[in-house]
Amino acid sequence: MFQIYISKDLSLELLEPLHAPELFKLVDANRDHLKPWMPWVDSTKSEKDILTFINSGLDNYAKRNGFQLGLIVEKKMVGILGLHYINWTSGHTEMGYWLSKEYEAKGFMTAAVAALIDKLFSHYKLARVEIRANSENLRSRAIPKRLGFLEEGTLRQIGMNNGQAFDMVVYGLLKEEWHKEDWQMNREAS
Repeated sequence: MFQIYISKDLSLELLEPLHAPELFKLVDANRDHLKPWMPWVDSTKSEKDILTFINSGLDNYAKRNGFQLGLIVEKKMVGILGLHYINWTSGHTEMGYWLSKEYEAKGFMTAAVAALIDKLFSHYKLARVEIRANSENLRSRAIPKRLGFLEEGTLRQIGMNNGQAFDMVVYGLLKEEWHKEDWQMNREAS
């Protein structure tokens, strides 16, 4: 099993079929919280839908074209972090994530994104990581800002959620811009 250990109580774990019941309960408990930002919430109606998502992530992992990871805090899944794709020719990827409302504002997702970035630059030898966030999702946008990403622009009306078009802000980070040590010092100081 693919895992990234971040701290004693925090890790990322490759999603597998055995995670479907727990992940469905997490989505179900956070529908109102996720719905403004995640277009897939209404179409996720059962564990079968979650299993389809997990199997798609495993298929991408097998093809070396992305993956989906569960964010685990004290042995409990609290969110998802994944790569939508990996472009090996240019060495870049796009990352997405979401977190249970109960676990927001505790630094878990920022730490998880930082750990995955480090793995992508050191182990996978990628050159660029991109994060796109709904322009109105300030919590999601705060993570790349905290980690030193450059805000590169806004894609206007590129997404559709609940019948409404929305803008996405694009953040990019190049391998040579990643300063893991700076982020860790800032984290420890706060």
